[in-house]
Amino acid sequence: MPSLPILSWIKADAAERTPLLWSVLYFLCLLCGYYMLRPVRDEMAIEGGVQHLPWMMTGTFLTLLAATPIFGFVSSRLPRVRLLLSVYAFFAVQLLVFFLAMAAGWHPEWVARIFFVWLSVFNLFVVSVFWSFMADLFTPEQGARLFPVIAAGGSLGAMAGPILTAGITYVLPISALMLVSAGWLVACAICILRLDRWSNRQAHRPIGTSAHSLGGGMWAGIRLVVASPYLLGICAYLLLLTMSATVLYLEQAAVIGRDIADAASRTRLFAGMDLAVNIMTFLTQLWITNRLVLRFGLAAALLFLPLVSLFGFAALGVSQVLGLFLAFTVARRVGEYAISKPAREVLFTVVSREEKYKAKNFIDTAVSRAGDAFTGWAVSGIKALGATTSHLAWLVVPLMLLWGWIGWLLARQQRDRSLDVRRAKAASGEPATGF
Repeated sequence: MPSLPILSWIKADAAERTPLLWSVLYFLCLLCGYYMLRPVRDEMAIEGGVQHLPWMMTGTFLTLLAATPIFGFVSSRLPRVRLLLSVYAFFAVQLLVFFLAMAAGWHPEWVARIFFVWLSVFNLFVVSVFWSFMADLFTPEQGARLFPVIAAGGSLGAMAGPILTAGITYVLPISALMLVSAGWLVACAICILRLDRWSNRQAHRPIGTSAHSLGGGMWAGIRLVVASPYLLGICAYLLLLTMSATVLYLEQAAVIGRDIADAASRTRLFAGMDLAVNIMTFLTQLWITNRLVLRFGLAAALLFLPLVSLFGFAALGVSQVLGLFLAFTVARRVGEYAISKPAREVLFTVVSREEKYKAKNFIDTAVSRAGDAFTGWAVSGIKALGATTSHLAWLVVPLMLLWGWIGWLLARQQRDRSLDVRRAKAASGEPATGF
C-alpha cells in the first residue's frame, strides 16, 4: 500500500493502512445509505403527530427487544463473516419491500409509521454490528488512534447522503431512495469480505476469529451484560445519553412543529441540520478527536458530551427559542458522533469476542431504545402534570452530572482492562496487534 501523507499524519502504521482504508470505506457506505433516508423519517415523525412519538419509540424498543434473542441464536451458529453478511442482506431485502409498498401506494399512513420504526431499528442494528467488527479487528491502543478516523469516514457518507437525497427527489420518487440505500448495503458487504480476507491472511490471527461461530446461547447477550459491572456501567452511560437526547428531540420537534408550518420547509431544515452536523463532525474527527484521546485520555472524550449537555439544558431552562434548540442539537450531535461515539467503541476493545457481538448488540439496540421509550412516556406524564420545557430542562441538569461521573469511572476501568490485555499478550508472546 503506498504511503499516503494523510495516513502518516493520523499515525497509522504501515500494517494498519489496508484495514483502515477498507474500514473507512465500509462506514462511509453504511452512513450514506442511512442518511439518505433520515430526513424522510424526521418529517414523518412530525406529520404523524408529536403526541404519537412515544408509541413509535415503544414500538422500536419492543422490536429490538424481540430481535436480541434472534440475533443471539444466529450469531451463536454462524461464522463472523456470514453473520455480518446475513444482517446486511436481511435489511437490504426489507428495503426492497418498502420500495414496492411505497411505489404501489399501499396504505401510505401505515407504511410511514412502520418505516419510522424500521429505520430507527436499522440504524442502531447495522451500526452496532459495524463497531463490533471494528472492536474485533483492532486492539485498544489502535482503537484510540484509528476509531476517530474510521468515524470520519462515516461522516463523509453522512454528508453525501442528504445531498444525494435532495438531488434524487427532484427526478425520482421517494420510493427510489430505498433501492439506492440497498445498493449501499451491497457495497458494505464487499468491504466486509475484503476486511475478513485481509484478517485471515495474518499469521497471528486468533484461532476461530473468522472460521468459527461465536457459540453460546440465544440469550447470551443479556446474560453477559447482567453478569458484568463494566458492561452495566456502559448501559448506564448509554441510557443517560439516550434519555437526554430524547428530551431534547421531543421538545425541539414540538417547537419546530409550532414555528414552521410547511412540511417542505421542515424537511429542508432537517436536511440542513444533518449537513451542518456532519461537516462539523468530520472536521472534528479528522483533526481533534484522536489527539484529544491520546493527549488527555479516554476520560476527556467520555466527559465531553455530558458537559455540553449540562450547559445546554441549563440554557434551555432560561430560554426556549427555536435558535437555541437548533444550536444545542447541533452541538450535541457533533459531540456525540465526533467524540463520544468513537470513545464508547474503544470501551468494547477490552471485552471478549462474544461480548463484542452479543452483549454490545443488546446494549446498542435494546438498551438504547429502552431509554427512548421510557423517556418518551416520562416526558408525556410530566407535561400532563403541567410541567413546561423549562421545568424539564432543569430536571435533566443533575442527571448530566451523574452521566459525567459514570463516564470517568468507565475510562478508568477501560485503562485497567487494557493493561491486563497487554500483560496477557506479553506473557503469551503474542504480537501486540488486533488483526
